[in-house]
Amino acid sequence: METSNTKVIAAIVENKPGVLQCIANMFRRRGFNIESITVGHTEKKGLARMTITLSGDDKTIEQVVKQMNKLIDVIKVNYLEKENIVARELALVKVKVLDSKTRSDAINCVEVFRGRVVDVSPESLTIEITGTPDKIDAFLNLMRIYGIMELARTGLTALSRGAKSIRIDE
Repeated sequence: METSNTKVIAAIVENKPGVLQCIANMFRRRGFNIESITVGHTEKKGLARMTITLSGDDKTIEQVVKQMNKLIDVIKVNYLEKENIVARELALVKVKVLDSKTRSDAINCVEVFRGRVVDVSPESLTIEITGTPDKIDAFLNLMRIYGIMELARTGLTALSRGAKSIRIDE
């Protein structure tokens, strides 16, 4: 998922209906492709945080930030430099395990990647794994030998390292 030209933008927005659609429409109108977007509550009531990943050069990202800042429901937007963020993604992966040896081998892989088995059936395991997109990709490549039956990824969520923040002060 993550490539060398993948960029991360964080935005604080009003937490109300239609904001996500408005932002998605802005991306569509400008011809920007969103690779992933996560949205959730912030520490301040009434505001949400969006983490958006997209591909593009610095000029494209600068344009996206400018366009987002023009939207009424967007409070603050920042480009997050990859080397200065803590970023994670969650994946749920259902894999085939038709016998006890396969199940045991798959569980060993899960432990190496510090994942968790969250559901077990006679013919499958559902695994939860959290980490960087590269870690998730590596895990998925390994699970392909067992047969991935189903996959759900959250997309990247990120915060700046250290004291730097896009938090809105009261």
